[in-house]
Amino acid sequence: MSGSTSALPVVIIGGGMITHDQILPSVYHLQRQGMIGDLKICALNSAPLRELAESPAYGEAFPGQGFEALPSLDTDPGEMYPDLYKEVIASLPRESLVIAAVPDHFHYTVIREALEADQHVLTVKPLVLAYEQAVEIDELARGKGLFVGVEYHKRFDRRCLEARGKYHAGRFGAFRCGQALLIEPWYYRHSNFQNWFTCENTDPFTYIGCHYVDLTYFVTGLKPTEVSVHGVKGKFPNGNEGYMWTTGSVRFENGALLSVVNGMGYPDMGAGTNHQGMILFGEGDDVGTIIEHQDQYRGVSHGYVDDAVGAHFRYVNPDYMRLVPWDGDGLKPVGYGFESIEANVHAALRVKGAGDLAAKQAAIGAIDAKGIVATPGNSWVNELVTEAARHSVLNDGVAVGIEYGKKPGIRVG
Repeated sequence: MSGSTSALPVVIIGGGMITHDQILPSVYHLQRQGMIGDLKICALNSAPLRELAESPAYGEAFPGQGFEALPSLDTDPGEMYPDLYKEVIASLPRESLVIAAVPDHFHYTVIREALEADQHVLTVKPLVLAYEQAVEIDELARGKGLFVGVEYHKRFDRRCLEARGKYHAGRFGAFRCGQALLIEPWYYRHSNFQNWFTCENTDPFTYIGCHYVDLTYFVTGLKPTEVSVHGVKGKFPNGNEGYMWTTGSVRFENGALLSVVNGMGYPDMGAGTNHQGMILFGEGDDVGTIIEHQDQYRGVSHGYVDDAVGAHFRYVNPDYMRLVPWDGDGLKPVGYGFESIEANVHAALRVKGAGDLAAKQAAIGAIDAKGIVATPGNSWVNELVTEAARHSVLNDGVAVGIEYGKKPGIRVG
């Protein structure tokens, strides 16, 4: 199924978990609304593409819709096509949208390839692993009038948007100390993570802790100035070594501290599919303040007749991403996971339709200034944090400073 001739052609690079759970259902719905046109998905091999194409959930939710699989579904699932994404990106009409849903350490390569081919980009978080790469991407995209978005979907959670509005209005005083926690399920260790989530590539703080560091910056506007991350190593089932747990400490420009605990070890049979939340304590004029979000539990719990979802009893977060009945065909996605993809697609369409180069650059500047959709121009502090965190975790938790000014960067020692 394709949208109108003015709709945005899309290719998703990567057919893994985030594509299945959030990106593809969001794109399908936007396609039937006419915002997205031709849809392709490119992966390293055909195995994950076959799973997506044959998913009964998608058949029910999006009847008649599908995508062009690259490589095709009839290829040997064991045959790898590491450079196919380059050909696919090059074949797209100019100013299509490339969605990068690949492991952290491949983001830069895919984004750069897309921008060189004059394509708009949406990438899963984090943008890249080094600040200089973020600057390079921002300058290249801005110079060509191309949109680049970073999919920090927690920014679109209504409770986070409300906290941001009230914080900037002075209702919470000044953030002083807090804690964030995000523990993903144990089964991640048996997934494709074991092939790339290794010590030299990433760690839990970089992969998922970045959500809450970005969120603290998003809500408060305070820039991080020092990062320390300690990691606990372990072995995946295939023998690869990775950081299974991390504890990070982030200091902000007003002296506030945020502790961030991450890992892959929540019990698969637990009531929550993960464990996550954030609490920020602040100070007003002779008064204490608090922002607390329990994100793994939103007051909804289900007990089922079977364990098809992994357990008989589960906490349910209907606010992130759910496929629900609506007045159209099939089901529709709801929640901040969908709204994040939708906002980024709207942003790409806005830039594409702005006019000449100057008008496109003005549109990019307006999106940057609004600060809701994450872009290289308004979320670059995250790359400084990521770069500092990677240096810290690889060096036994050494404290790494972050400096701003004319030439931002990290300071070691």
